[in-house]
Amino acid sequence: MTNLSAIVKTYDVRGVVPDELNTEVAQALGAAFADLFAADQELPHDDAPESDRPVVVIGHDMRPSSPDLVAAFGDGVRARGVDVVQIGLCSTDGLYYASGVLNAPGAMFTASHNPAEYNGIKLCRAGARPISMETGLAELRERAGQYLAQHVPTAQETGTVTDRPMLADYADFLRGLVDLSGIRPLRVAVDAGNGMAGLTAPAVLGDEAGLSPLPITLIPLYFELDGTFPNHEANPLEPENLVDLQAAVIRSQADIGLAFDGDADRCFVVDETGAPVNPSAITALVGLREIEREQAAGNKATILYNLISSQAVPELVTAAGGTAVRTRVGHSLIKAQMAETNAVFGGEHSAHYYFRDFFFADSGMLAAMHVLAALGTSDIPLSDLAAMYTPYVSSGEINSTVADPDAARARIVQAYVTEGGAGPVTVDELDGLTISHWETPPRWWFNVRASNTEPLLRLNVEAADEDVMIKVRDDVVALIREET
Repeated sequence: MTNLSAIVKTYDVRGVVPDELNTEVAQALGAAFADLFAADQELPHDDAPESDRPVVVIGHDMRPSSPDLVAAFGDGVRARGVDVVQIGLCSTDGLYYASGVLNAPGAMFTASHNPAEYNGIKLCRAGARPISMETGLAELRERAGQYLAQHVPTAQETGTVTDRPMLADYADFLRGLVDLSGIRPLRVAVDAGNGMAGLTAPAVLGDEAGLSPLPITLIPLYFELDGTFPNHEANPLEPENLVDLQAAVIRSQADIGLAFDGDADRCFVVDETGAPVNPSAITALVGLREIEREQAAGNKATILYNLISSQAVPELVTAAGGTAVRTRVGHSLIKAQMAETNAVFGGEHSAHYYFRDFFFADSGMLAAMHVLAALGTSDIPLSDLAAMYTPYVSSGEINSTVADPDAARARIVQAYVTEGGAGPVTVDELDGLTISHWETPPRWWFNVRASNTEPLLRLNVEAADEDVMIKVRDDVVALIREET
């Protein structure tokens, strides 16, 4: 029997098909999901004719295993007396849109950027509200395990299934949030990585969903939906997966390049020279746009940023009159904090971007539209625009495999705090260990976090100039990797 503890992760379900995740497991998870979350709906839905039953909305990516897993999950949901609305192929933010407008809990079948042999499920409560291990996944795992060990009991009245494609509605909704109709003409290269952006980019930025054409010329790379990922992994976080987009931008003289991951909820940006734009710069750019819009309506604006983001983000947000709130890393945590603080926008170093007006959920496409709007109303190239939001130098995330992460952390504390070799520093443990020397020159900070699943330490360093960043980076890496 499948070990559900191995596949029900901190924020989602993820496993190898069929060894870990198969139709039997999917059915049990669907039944458990219906039991725990289907009643969590405040408004009636309009997709189960002549039925007062609750509903679960389900979407999926282009992986070959997704349709069968969706059908099995839906069978489990319906067996427990809950209706199913299937929206078919979609991006993860497309599923969040459906969950938001239908006010129904949702299940998105995707393994994001993982290799082809994987699949998974991203789950949300009604209204696209997040679910994590602390807020329901542990109970889901336990109940699904019971159903696997016994059987899924059938309710007296089983649910129905309705097919409702929502791509055009999703595209129209996003266009209502960011108006691109009046921008200057832009040439936009998009690398979908054979993932779901191959469906959503032509719908939102083009006219394939029946919407009016925009002043955008799309230059497509790998728009064919193919869950075997024949060209490169759909993981733009790895530099080697940006190479084709960078070359295409230069070759086609594009104004900007956009790279999406497999389920298209993250978006990475490259400028007209092919250089990657730091996600912190995107966080600052979009955050300032949202602050300006809120202030024009007479409102104050709160912007969330995770603690790996550049120090430029809170500095720019505060200077613009907004409130900057520093958070831990993790999309479920940030979504929940977005709602708690009524933040208008939030950004992560991993290129997840969250919007109050998108149900407090993340959308790579919506972030891309903000960047296109800023670029399209400016007369300078993206490289100059991005430089305005990138005053400091960062290392990027450096992962080190260590046998004893606690010992490595102790060495860092000994060197930087106990012995005080770096001078006065501030220390916090909001998420991992952050040590900062930002108040006086030389200005730098770094964060070291342990992986939840692997014997890894993740290091991020930022400094006011490159020489200082390199020194701090190299010194901390040496401490992390020191053999004892």
